[in-house]
Amino acid sequence: MALEPDQTSVDSITLFVALLCSCIVIGHLLEKNRWFNESITALAIGLCSGIIILLTTEGKRSHILVFNEELFFIYLLPPIIFNAGFQVKKKQFFRNFAMIILFGAVGTLISFVIVSIGTMQLFKKLDIGFLDIGDYLALGAIFSATDSVCTLQVLNQDETPLLYSIVFGEGVVNDATSIVLFNAIQKFDLSHITSRIFIEFIGNFLYFFITSTLLGVGVGLISAYIIKKLYIGRHSTDREVALMILMAYLSYMMAELFNLSSILTVFFCGIVMSHYTWHNVTESSRITTKHAFATLSFISEIFIFLYVGMDALDIEKWKVVSKSPGTSAGVSSILLGLVLVGRAASVFPLSFISNLFKRSESDKFTLKQQVTIWWAGLMRGSVSVALAYNQFTRSGHTQLRGNSIMITSTITVVLFSTVVFGLMTKPLIRLLLPSKHLCGGVSSGSFDSFPSKLMTDLPLIANGDAEVGGNNIPRPTSLRMLLATPTRTVHYYWRKFDDSVMRPMFGGRGFVPHVPGSPTEPLLH
Repeated sequence: MALEPDQTSVDSITLFVALLCSCIVIGHLLEKNRWFNESITALAIGLCSGIIILLTTEGKRSHILVFNEELFFIYLLPPIIFNAGFQVKKKQFFRNFAMIILFGAVGTLISFVIVSIGTMQLFKKLDIGFLDIGDYLALGAIFSATDSVCTLQVLNQDETPLLYSIVFGEGVVNDATSIVLFNAIQKFDLSHITSRIFIEFIGNFLYFFITSTLLGVGVGLISAYIIKKLYIGRHSTDREVALMILMAYLSYMMAELFNLSSILTVFFCGIVMSHYTWHNVTESSRITTKHAFATLSFISEIFIFLYVGMDALDIEKWKVVSKSPGTSAGVSSILLGLVLVGRAASVFPLSFISNLFKRSESDKFTLKQQVTIWWAGLMRGSVSVALAYNQFTRSGHTQLRGNSIMITSTITVVLFSTVVFGLMTKPLIRLLLPSKHLCGGVSSGSFDSFPSKLMTDLPLIANGDAEVGGNNIPRPTSLRMLLATPTRTVHYYWRKFDDSVMRPMFGGRGFVPHVPGSPTEPLLH
């Protein structure tokens, strides 16, 4: 006999899909609004839906789906991170790679230390139940994860290219660093920290970073080589698109299989596939894959924020917390304060250090730009929620008072930071960085007529990955030039290696032979 589907599950999924559709429609209607973005819209709809469900179920529940870590980490997060790497403007990203690593890795570690020590000292004065040192360190990792999804929806790549690239790159590296820290904390017995355990912890951290990056690059190169050699598009563009999507997902799952940082792996796989694989497919496949990856990422983002909005009213957790509302409010306030302090302690000192190594005044971060970076990174979102559920719940449920307080406080901080900081970010950017004075006084409409020499002095100002200024770019000729302009020098030699070795083997722009059925692309210079 055929089994009847669970009617409750069908009803829940139907309602959730309908809410996703409403988020898209309402988000489109509010697109011109200077205050709202789609993250805030999804949160608001989730909150309203949670209230309605609470009323219709007589206060028994507020959400229609129970949080599942597997759903988040295996199905929702990969499209978001891969699309971030696939859509990144590689030239701008790698020209600022040192700053991105400085803010994303070192800044995250600074925030991690401040939040961990702060919670360890301040929570002892509150009666929140038992928390061991692993829980405090986990809180440091949880609240060090900035929400790159919110930030990228607030900032505009064309209006503020430098800040967008820094915050974008920092967000991805930050998420990867936070998750690697979180996983390392769970693997080590930190009740008795010794110098040996600390060294092993750092070694494990570096191992995750390096091997995860190499795995992502390797899978991306394999996909480029296969598609370049087989010319699959001659017979079926569907196979090309399917292979790209599956290879991207394969990189993520292989990282999970080998217990590596899947976020870092799929991000660099996206960069490599956009640099090589994407140029090896047919023109129709390029259009299809670009929109397919963006669509999957968009739906995943809306899904996450819609669920967070609903779960904010979960009656199971609030019943436990309601017995001591003052304690819960105190915990949320402390966490929010530590987020502000930790972000400031990482952004402003690191910006000062970065400015010391920059000779051109136009390359240095101004105080207004530093404030914008600090503010844009204050938001916490889906990664923080997922890590908090991983640490303090079992299958999305918890009855322990301390764990309930941690979950509700995490959701409170996420809602407050996303809504309040998210609402104020657009006006703040327009106040600090008016459109006609972007990036040191260059308007977005004057790129074509801007002198090529000055274009090379302003990183991330050019749109696209084509070489800017052609042969006018100063070439490094000595060790002195390498020390003076290390980023541009490394980029120059990488391009020579890429053109002579990598692209002839793995394909890419201008290196795919023109044969019937093979991809063609007009030269864009």
